[in-house]
Amino acid sequence: MSTKKERVKRRKKMGKGSRNCVRCDTHRAIIRSYGLNMCRRCFRETAEKLGFRKYS
Repeated sequence: MSTKKERVKRRKKMGKGSRNCVRCDTHRAIIRSYGLNMCRRCFRETAEKLGFRKYS
């Protein structure tokens, strides 16, 4: 008989890992300005559709 306890996965409430990209679900390089909650890679793909312009 095994006495190993099972770990229960809980959602993080604070910190970097608590926020995910709304498109690809990663938690790295999140842009939170204007309530985007999108990673920088997804933002570059959808910036023009969202109304952002590139100035350079």
